Amino acid sequence: MQAPKRGYAESAREFTQPLISDLVKQFRDSRYMPKMPLCRAQWKRQNARPMTSLLALTPQETEERVRALGGQAFHARTLRKAVFERGIADYEALTSLSKPLRERLAAELPILVGRELTRRVAPDGTTKLLIEMPAQDKRKAAAIETVHIPSLRSGRGATLCVSSQVGCPVSCPFCASGRSGLERNLSRAEILEEFVRGLGVGPLGRVVVMGIGEPLLNFTELRAALDVVNDEMNIGARKITVSTVGFPERLAAIARDKPRFQLAISLHSPFDEERGRLVPAMKDVPVIDVLRAGDDWFQQTGREITYEYVLLGGDNDTMEHAEALARLLKKRRATVNLIPYNPVPGDRFMRPETSRVQAFADALAHNGVVATVRWSRGLDADAACGQLRQQAASS
Repeated sequence: MQAPKRGYAESAREFTQPLISDLVKQFRDSRYMPKMPLCRAQWKRQNARPMTSLLALTPQETEERVRALGGQAFHARTLRKAVFERGIADYEALTSLSKPLRERLAAELPILVGRELTRRVAPDGTTKLLIEMPAQDKRKAAAIETVHIPSLRSGRGATLCVSSQVGCPVSCPFCASGRSGLERNLSRAEILEEFVRGLGVGPLGRVVVMGIGEPLLNFTELRAALDVVNDEMNIGARKITVSTVGFPERLAAIARDKPRFQLAISLHSPFDEERGRLVPAMKDVPVIDVLRAGDDWFQQTGREITYEYVLLGGDNDTMEHAEALARLLKKRRATVNLIPYNPVPGDRFMRPETSRVQAFADALAHNGVVATVRWSRGLDADAACGQLRQQAASS
């Protein structure tokens, strides 16, 4: 008997079966396994992009972003002017923009991304803010401090003290900010958020980068932020002071670029061995090398250096220290800013008596060195650098 002819379906199965078997084997391999459908919450988490704030954008980028959200170029200019000149941090306050545009901006381009954790106000009006910055772009969440110090003279803007890093790698034993070491650098936007929040507390007249961190070790981000402060907040170079422990090579490189700020160098001792203990990051850098870097700064920029000197009662506040410091500085164009120690709980260091502070200043003046005394403000607001952050971390 003749075998029946095979149908088309049977021939197709015979041809495709090996292909299907191969595909099944591939899909059993985890590399080829298709992903199961995600629920909406999972999809949002996996596809969420880091939220970009207004402060992370240049004026041109702001204009492009505002246009993309339905606004015009003049809306972007109005927005940046309100934020950087008036400290506006809520789109609802920008009534010159339409409500639909304000809503889109609030959803897609927040002005601030951090949140205020703590606000301490001292009787003298000094306001200290502890701000938590969220984790994004591989940067983990972190708390930073900003201090708004009102002027003692009526009608003058306040001094704002800002941080440049989260934690500090210098590890001065008398400073609360270095106790936990360096966690990470702050971005330009995060530094600018300190300024905007500070302006929100009250008008600004001066800026000092003397908060948590060593500015020269995060100078690229800091310089970008200070450019905005110069250009859009209208705070001139002579009203901005950056404080550093004085890395000579970094200072030389920065001085050549004609920076738009004043320089302060934290010295704290005229003796190499003692300064190495008080400023561990500089233990291998002789004091004279730091001073020569300051001389070069003056020659390159035409701006005098301020040498900061924290007076620690019974440690570096003796007449021997004063006379040695005077010998180093009397032929240099510089000013010494004496800072009586701001007490931090748990430290062995003490705040010097007023009479010893005055005697130290008088000894410098007698030897031809210009010296001023900066008494700390906001002692009731835990204003020592890093103190509020340390308390929050331990609570």
